[in-house]
Amino acid sequence: MYFYDAVENNHGLKHDPYKAIVAPRPIGWISSLSEHGSPNLAPYSFFNGVNENPHIVMFSSTGRKDSVENIEATGEFVCNLATWDLREQMNTSSAMVPSGVNEFALAGLTEAPCKIVKVPRVGESPIAMECKYLQTIRPKDLSGTELDSYVIFGQVVGIHIDEACIEDGMIDLLRIRPISRLGYMDYAVVDNLFSLSRPVVEGER
Repeated sequence: MYFYDAVENNHGLKHDPYKAIVAPRPIGWISSLSEHGSPNLAPYSFFNGVNENPHIVMFSSTGRKDSVENIEATGEFVCNLATWDLREQMNTSSAMVPSGVNEFALAGLTEAPCKIVKVPRVGESPIAMECKYLQTIRPKDLSGTELDSYVIFGQVVGIHIDEACIEDGMIDLLRIRPISRLGYMDYAVVDNLFSLSRPVVEGER
């Protein structure tokens, strides 16, 4: 079993394996508006849901990027689903461009209106979640040093689902084919599913 000190990070490998280990990670394709109304769209691979009722999502930005600035200023954002069909557009929107550049236009995507928030959603994406900003957390390391990392939490207040993606009252992920982030330059696509029923243990509440 290969072992290395993760604090020293002396892995001795070609690339840091951390992101390849914490994988697959769903992609938070986050759209936001600046306080002056300029649209922004960027993918974040540190993204997930953290509560069921109410629905709460989070994404983490390494560095204080435009998404963080916009969301804290306006209190709103949208999580758009990145899919196989939109992989190239998602990747285009990840480009490090100057503030004020519209990644929707850069990637050839439609700014579709939302119902509750003013932020546009990706019109081509089959699913989008409208969110209201809750809080930002700056993680600290073991020494107590605050990191250049910004974890944004938002409550989902509205969800858009393309009706073509619903089968027997459930979302058909094989039809949508969402993509996820792995390590290095790698991604994965959902194209195979299996189901497991949770075991019932005697005396379990």
